[in-house]
Amino acid sequence: MSLIPRLRWNEAPPRLSSQSPAEMVLETLMMELAGQIREVERQQRERNNANRKIRTGVDYSWLANAPRPTYDLSPGERLQLEDVCAKIHPSYCGPAILRFRQLLAEHEPEVQQVARLFRSVLQEVLERMKEEEEVQKLTRQWSLRPRGNQALATFKTRARISPFASDIRTISEDVERDTPPPPRAWSMPEFRAPQAD
Repeated sequence: MSLIPRLRWNEAPPRLSSQSPAEMVLETLMMELAGQIREVERQQRERNNANRKIRTGVDYSWLANAPRPTYDLSPGERLQLEDVCAKIHPSYCGPAILRFRQLLAEHEPEVQQVARLFRSVLQEVLERMKEEEEVQKLTRQWSLRPRGNQALATFKTRARISPFASDIRTISEDVERDTPPPPRAWSMPEFRAPQAD
């Protein structure tokens, strides 16, 4: 037995995808929508079969499989959804899918409502993207804008005050040396009671 066919040396290495990130997001989101539509259809069919079984008391689903109706998006609706999907940034693709699945689990919609729910999720994501862009733009402008404190900061760096190299005597120096304070406070004039002669 030869190992050559198993190793496949003749094959070229797998190519990396040549799609742009926007195309990949579009394809991923539309595949998610198609998959969720099929899943909702399957769940709806199972509910209908269970209701029919309860109503008639007999289960004939094993006997004959009726043709399964599949819901399909209209071409106009598909183009509109693809247009909105193309605007989604790749970093928002995962959160959009998670939010879509969460809403599907909460609402358990009919097949016709899935595309409308998907569109609402995409609109939410676009609004969140715009809000975050505005916040980033404002913070960028705020950080680039000259402030009044900057002039004060440059002044502080030019005129340094060194408290230990000062020639001005202070009261705290007298306290530290345990010398008696001067006859009057530095900031107050000297008040003396008139002396009686």
